[in-house]
Amino acid sequence: MEETSLFSVCQSSLHVGDTARHKDRRKLAAAVFFSQILKLSGIAGGRLLWPSFSQKKRRIADVTSIRVNDVILGGAQYGRLSAQQSQKLHNASLEILARTGARLYDQEAIDLLKVAGASVSEGNRVRVPAGLVEKAFSTVPKRVTLYPAPRDSGTGGQRQSPLFLEDGRCYYGPGSDCLNVIDHRTGERRKPVLQDVYDGMMVCDALPNVDFVMSMFLPSDVDAMVSDRYQMEAMLNTTSKPIVFVTNEFSGCQDAVEMAEIVAGGAEALKQKPFVACYINVTTGLRHNQEALQKLLFLADKGLPALYIPVVVSGVSGPITPAGGLALSNAGVLVGLVLSQLRREGAPFVVPGWGGEGLDMRTMVNPYCAPDPRGMGHALAHHYNLPMFGLGGCSESKLVDQQAAAEAALTLTFETLGGANLIHDLGYLESGLCGSLAQLVICDEIVGWIRHVVCPVEISEETLALDLIDEVGPDGQFLDTDHTMAHFRERWYPVVFERGNYDQWQAAGGRSLAERAAERVKQILAERRAEPLPEQAAREVKAIIRRAEESSGGR
Repeated sequence: MEETSLFSVCQSSLHVGDTARHKDRRKLAAAVFFSQILKLSGIAGGRLLWPSFSQKKRRIADVTSIRVNDVILGGAQYGRLSAQQSQKLHNASLEILARTGARLYDQEAIDLLKVAGASVSEGNRVRVPAGLVEKAFSTVPKRVTLYPAPRDSGTGGQRQSPLFLEDGRCYYGPGSDCLNVIDHRTGERRKPVLQDVYDGMMVCDALPNVDFVMSMFLPSDVDAMVSDRYQMEAMLNTTSKPIVFVTNEFSGCQDAVEMAEIVAGGAEALKQKPFVACYINVTTGLRHNQEALQKLLFLADKGLPALYIPVVVSGVSGPITPAGGLALSNAGVLVGLVLSQLRREGAPFVVPGWGGEGLDMRTMVNPYCAPDPRGMGHALAHHYNLPMFGLGGCSESKLVDQQAAAEAALTLTFETLGGANLIHDLGYLESGLCGSLAQLVICDEIVGWIRHVVCPVEISEETLALDLIDEVGPDGQFLDTDHTMAHFRERWYPVVFERGNYDQWQAAGGRSLAERAAERVKQILAERRAEPLPEQAAREVKAIIRRAEESSGGR
């Protein structure tokens, strides 16, 4: 491979006229006519060039066919680590499992590992031999598919294509369980209520670049012990997009799956076409809490995807170095992988595309957008060739401001370049403590931009338009040609990003991006109607919530 500088990009610029040309009345009239067409037309599609990347001294970009939804992104995928470095991290995780081991707080999981050949000491300290890990890699699926939720109402269900979680495909969605919300109507930071979850799902359903949903907010106006059931009901009743759910404890996971089975038409139907996956938070890489293990084994029995994510904060529950933190976190992931395959060979399993994140030692906050470890988890997941859960579209900012937009753009771009499959946390602020629907709208716009910049470019007789160039010649213009009319919709046109001149911007109210995004949220909520569940299914789902409330002794 020829050695060139990293991110070398061939750039070109398009110059559009000068003042003298705008004095030509015919061309000015054509420009005005064309601008009206833009306002009246639905703008979609587009093709732009994915820049080529190369490395100096070591290979850091692996050529692949990256896809966003069903669009193949023919270009380069950024790899921060070499294959040798990824193997060293993997070997380090194996050594942690064999030498240090992990504590498991569920006897059924301990017994599974013990029977398979793991050693157990101190009651629950399990040391896992490398052979069990390698065997698990031989049975775990390299591809997971999430389907749209079925709808029998005839109101437009199954609009989406399935999400194929495999190498080179990127999908985007929000996060879950924010403890605060920035109200798009007032700008006030407050505690979320259940209506915020419904509003969030309505906005997610409307945004074209949101491919899957998570609950976004933790409602404060329902019984805290069953809030996860209310979240699941809201997601099922508002959108048919695939769902990644989080539950408070094991029984919540059971209830969420039961709700999904009602919607799917039975347990086997959901297994054949799963539209839900469970995000399981694990205490640390070396301490696996009982509820996480119970969820993992339950999902394996059901044949449903598990996202098994140990929480390792470098400098606190893991080494401060990104490599040490990731090796420890990954050791925990491998424990989950082995258990899932011991329970049921072929159980779908998704690994995190991050790890090694650490505290900001000045503030003692665990940042979501730190650059130091980013890309390392991507490389390890690609090394394993397993579906990957990504993290982007988030910010440490407390407001929908310039920092929020910048960090959302940086993280979403890097997650896409890294080839993460399910990229979650769009709309997150305040290091995951706060969510904003206006920020979600901005993230959707950013993803739209990214999807166009990484699309392959078409170089053909039609797009080169050499005959047209010759026909128009040096003294003509292209605004009113059939070719322009046929292709102008292929360009990317923003919804909330500002492109007008200063006078146009002022005439439209002179609003900031945050204000325009908030108006977009209001417009969606005013105009859009949910696609509810069929009446019988809705009653059965509601009955599960009532049952859980009675069991918890709640409201």
